[in-house]
Amino acid sequence: MNKKFDEQGNLCQLAVYVTNSRGGEIASKLNGHFVIDDMRFPFSALAFGRIGGHNIHLKLSKTTIESLRRKGYDPEWVQLEIQQKLIQGDIILPGESRFPGKDPL
Repeated sequence: MNKKFDEQGNLCQLAVYVTNSRGGEIASKLNGHFVIDDMRFPFSALAFGRIGGHNIHLKLSKTTIESLRRKGYDPEWVQLEIQQKLIQGDIILPGESRFPGKDPL
């Protein structure tokens, strides 16, 4: 099963946390983690935005990809969701919380 939905049929919640970024003239290197169904996984990415529009080169480890598969998630879907959130700025920065009253993971 390639999960995009939980047991109740709701779209799985995926939150992206960017913990570090270093930028240059053409690209920025991002480090962080994402949380899906209370599981935390690291990622790194290169964000390009000057020539040809916005683009993200996302890197997930083989261990992360295999863990997602074992949990029933489609790793390609997860990667696309993370890329989309990074491009749209739908991210959580250090010290922010997506859920009021809860500390960020």
